[in-house]
Amino acid sequence: MEKQGEEHSSMEVLLFDAEKDTKKDVARKHSYKGLNYASVAEKKKKAHIVHLRHLHRANHLHNKRGVLGLNVHDHMTNTESNNLGLLSMNQSVGCIPCCNCGTAITPNNVNMCVNCLPLVINITEGLPSCVKIVHCIECQSYFHPPTSWVKAQRESKELLALCLKKLKKLANLRLVDAKFRFTEPNSKRIKLELRVQKEICHGRYAEKVHGIEYVVVHRKCVSCMPANPDDHWEAVVQVRQHVSHMRTFYFLEQLIIRHGAIGKAVKIEPIREGVDFFFPKKRDAMKFYEFLGNVVAVKQEKFHKQLMSQDTKSNVCRYRYSIAAVICPICHEDLVYLPPKISARLGVCGSLVICTKVRNTITLLNPFTMQDVNLSAQQYWHAPFEPLLSSKQLVEYVVLDVEEAHSSSGFDYACKRYALAEVQVARVSDFGRNDTTFSVKTHLGHLLKPGDYALGYDLQGANFNKEEAEHCKASLPDVVLIKKKSDKTKRNKLSTASNRDLEPTDSGYKQFLRDLEVNPESRFQLSLNQDNENISSARSSSQPRGTAEEDMMA
Repeated sequence: MEKQGEEHSSMEVLLFDAEKDTKKDVARKHSYKGLNYASVAEKKKKAHIVHLRHLHRANHLHNKRGVLGLNVHDHMTNTESNNLGLLSMNQSVGCIPCCNCGTAITPNNVNMCVNCLPLVINITEGLPSCVKIVHCIECQSYFHPPTSWVKAQRESKELLALCLKKLKKLANLRLVDAKFRFTEPNSKRIKLELRVQKEICHGRYAEKVHGIEYVVVHRKCVSCMPANPDDHWEAVVQVRQHVSHMRTFYFLEQLIIRHGAIGKAVKIEPIREGVDFFFPKKRDAMKFYEFLGNVVAVKQEKFHKQLMSQDTKSNVCRYRYSIAAVICPICHEDLVYLPPKISARLGVCGSLVICTKVRNTITLLNPFTMQDVNLSAQQYWHAPFEPLLSSKQLVEYVVLDVEEAHSSSGFDYACKRYALAEVQVARVSDFGRNDTTFSVKTHLGHLLKPGDYALGYDLQGANFNKEEAEHCKASLPDVVLIKKKSDKTKRNKLSTASNRDLEPTDSGYKQFLRDLEVNPESRFQLSLNQDNENISSARSSSQPRGTAEEDMMA
């Protein structure tokens, strides 16, 4: 109290001296500068005295509250050292109390300390506290919008990244830390704790901890959905081949299993002369159809869509699509009589040819001249034709004599794989009945020897379904040999698309296996098993053993 009294008395003395000096200065300047200048100076001095009185009162109030104020004595001492003898304030920045807790802080826009700002301003506004996340319990994957699924274990880095991606408002904040909080393994709750920061004013950041609870909703993903075509398919590819055998589809099944071409199919349904493939999305069906076009001569017959449902408010329609793909009916080892227009267009090939290979192009060979030609799928479907005789009409012959021959045309392109020869054969069924023999030219001169058995077409007693071939029957040879008959009986089994074993009575499938034995170019594409063990299924029992992917290849 004594100290405050002394300061108060000293302040009054200073004020009195300042008034006295002011009067002297005013009188002196009035005598030298005139009345107007003296009146202006006097006003400035009076204003300065008033300002000092306000400082004195403010200092007295701060002393009562126990807050450090301005030292007027020191301030007046500094003022006396001024050349003009005037009093001035120190220009250093002062402190103000926080409007919420009273802590001394530097002035800011909101006049609050850093600890009180998060209590008033909610920086996590917009961040949800509860979010749904879809989980497939079959394959332990989580749904990532719009269509993908991510496999992740509980409390893993992958799951943490997926949870953070679902928070769109997080892009406006600075993420400092994110971690999982413990929950029961069987609980349908995933709790996440986030520590975020946000700039409030002039480089000052407010920090807050925010908790988010994810509710797990169980739903099967597309790959784990049951094969229910009434509910879960959007597009179907209807593969057809109008032939009397299924050897093409047996071979295509192996290619499908190897390349995984129908991994996304929800159902495979075999029907007469073909197979239907059901897919959950239209793009999967189109991808499968493009695969068919790359490996076999396919014609797109129809592309049909059917309206299933419609939302008039949002203008969203749901369609089902069907694609009819027809495979070329020309198969391996078929005898083909080319129409005159096509034969003239090809030029190097005669009218009576053998199909030696079918992929996305058809390879035709003239067995009498050793000339071959490739026919593309576009060329075939521009002017399609049917086979004259198929492999079911093959007749067994015995070879009596073999004599090498040379092609009259001098075309030796196919000589690397075949050899032209004059062969004398007789039907096996005629042994003991007659002595009928046939002398024919064949491309199997490198394989046949006297005493071997061969399979060929008997044109002498065959009935043709083409008028052009029927008229030219007199100019056609009596026999056309196709291949050598093999006596080997290998016990090869292939992976099938069903859960059943190969049936021993399936003559078509046995013929398919025999064709693989004599065609090394086809065997390298498949996986053969040299045992009698049962082969497990590659797909469910609802899928057929014969699918469609590529025609019979040589």
